[in-house]
Amino acid sequence: MSEIKVVLIEDHDAIRDGLSFLINSTHGFSCQGFAAAEDALHYLISHYANVVLMDINLPGMSGIECTQIIRNKYQNTQVIMCTVYEDDEKIFKALQAGANGYILKKSSPGLLIEAIQDVHNGLSPMSGEIARKVVESFRKKPPEITSNLSAREHEILNLLAIGHSNKEIAEKLFISIHTVRNHLFNIYDKLHVHSRTEAINKMRH
Repeated sequence: MSEIKVVLIEDHDAIRDGLSFLINSTHGFSCQGFAAAEDALHYLISHYANVVLMDINLPGMSGIECTQIIRNKYQNTQVIMCTVYEDDEKIFKALQAGANGYILKKSSPGLLIEAIQDVHNGLSPMSGEIARKVVESFRKKPPEITSNLSAREHEILNLLAIGHSNKEIAEKLFISIHTVRNHLFNIYDKLHVHSRTEAINKMRH
């Protein structure tokens, strides 16, 4: 397995040093830490990163602004928000900016490494608390937005939003991956979106 290159953007020295040590000490991972978004963006001009671990509140440019720049400029680089914030507005602003996952700093070291691995493999990792908020937001959504989705499509979209892969959805619902893909095609078509993040944002608004 090739090394997963991680860029960490965190302004608190102790947290940045601790997370950097954890990632660099894990086989198959390397980490470069920065205290400011601007410094990380300058680094990314000449260095590739598979995953960026992003704080939200940073000096100067915010983590959400930086996420939007990275996702627009480096589309193969995945971004995980790693923050103390659990409020709905920050969660969905981060997702709207293009974040691929959202975990809390209080997550265990094992879950943090697993989240980096998962996002590198195309999943959308979320802490349990965050996933519950995403699902709860679906329950509060305006009915006209999703009135044309079937019960099965609602079920699949909920599972997709909390980070399950197509394979995991198929296993949970006892259907084939081909059937999951067909449902996703119909969901995206009905919501007039093209991706998981766009679908989540559509449900939010």
